[in-house]
Amino acid sequence: MLSWPRPTIPDLPDSPHQLAPVRAFDSSARAVVDTVIEGADKAGLYVCGVTPYDATHVGHAATYLAFDVLHRAWIDAGLTVLYTSNVTDVDDPLLERATATGVDWRDLAEAQSALYGRDMTALSVIPPDTYISATESIPAVIDAIEEFVAAGLAYFVPAPEAAEPGSLDVYADLSKIDSFGSVAHLDRDGMLAVFAERGGDPGRAGKRDELDPLLWLAARPGEPSWDGRSLGHGRPGWHIECAVIARAGLGAVFDVQGGGQDLLFPHHEMSTAHSQGLDPAGSRARHLGARHHVHAGLVSYQGEKMSKSLGNLVFVSTLLAGGAPPAAIRVAILSNHYRRDWEWYDDAVERAQSRISTWRRALSGYGGADPIEFLDEVRAAVRDDLDTPRALRAMDEWSARTIAAAETGDDGVPAAAGIVSRTLSALLGIDL
Repeated sequence: MLSWPRPTIPDLPDSPHQLAPVRAFDSSARAVVDTVIEGADKAGLYVCGVTPYDATHVGHAATYLAFDVLHRAWIDAGLTVLYTSNVTDVDDPLLERATATGVDWRDLAEAQSALYGRDMTALSVIPPDTYISATESIPAVIDAIEEFVAAGLAYFVPAPEAAEPGSLDVYADLSKIDSFGSVAHLDRDGMLAVFAERGGDPGRAGKRDELDPLLWLAARPGEPSWDGRSLGHGRPGWHIECAVIARAGLGAVFDVQGGGQDLLFPHHEMSTAHSQGLDPAGSRARHLGARHHVHAGLVSYQGEKMSKSLGNLVFVSTLLAGGAPPAAIRVAILSNHYRRDWEWYDDAVERAQSRISTWRRALSGYGGADPIEFLDEVRAAVRDDLDTPRALRAMDEWSARTIAAAETGDDGVPAAAGIVSRTLSALLGIDL
């Protein structure tokens, strides 16, 4: 797939926190950790992409902005960043929406993927270096599943509801994967409850274990399918797609797998188990896949869970069409810490615009309060668990000091406004 254009990222001068590590909360370690190995000069990031059956809402945007800030912090730390993401352009929600609206599933996926790209462009999100759709990855996924079968890590289950008599679905045998359970750390009852809630099929007859995830779904009547060679006609399961795409873009081991909190289990648990299974037999005891799992909190709308069933999704494209400046949307979202659940209110953009107006007033001159002190505070904030609210407060404080000094005739440090503006752009993606 073609990704969107890359925004310009200004270079910044050094400051005391230039050598500080970039840290974030690892959901598996349950602690704030260094996101890359000490001394590394590269960083690998995989963020699970959208299922393009609807427009990008602010909950999606909050997730992608969080990992965009991580990406920017890594770049600022001098790392070469490899970023991979996907688009799940064939999946049950997409097929259901296509049927309900009378639109071909391929046309729906193409249109909504393009809209997602336009939203990310408007919000100055750095695009992935490797950007692959689920349908593009199918040949590689088939290879991987056949490897699972050959290694005894998968098994077949009769699929009487399939389009062709005698068809078989393919499931991963989690009992053969030592790493399973190490990501979310849920007990079995917790895993079963969440698995059933988030697309799993614990009650499926013929499975060896209720938690075993689908690798290949035999072709169902009226649904798209591909020639899976020894697997028969069908389409891939969700978790194996991400494992294969991440491996293709980043290799067997990479630094961070990211997504919303609702992906911790089963998706990131299962995709990590699949990554473990993709290594040659005899070496599966090694850690494979992401070293760290980082998750963004969920966004509610004025006291209610944001969901399509409640009809209260706030779409980025709708905000933009209504005249909301992209910078204001970005400020409204980054005013909340990425890993906490928070609520979107209808006045969020208005409040962000008011804040930006004050910033622009402070930036309207040539000088201002100490820009290196400001840069260092923002740099420290984003490297300390991506603390964007702290970084934005630093901008409020710099603006207040600059405006107060200007009113007494003190122009402050020459060229301060330029350094401050570049800091906002480079580290927070806020272009004023």
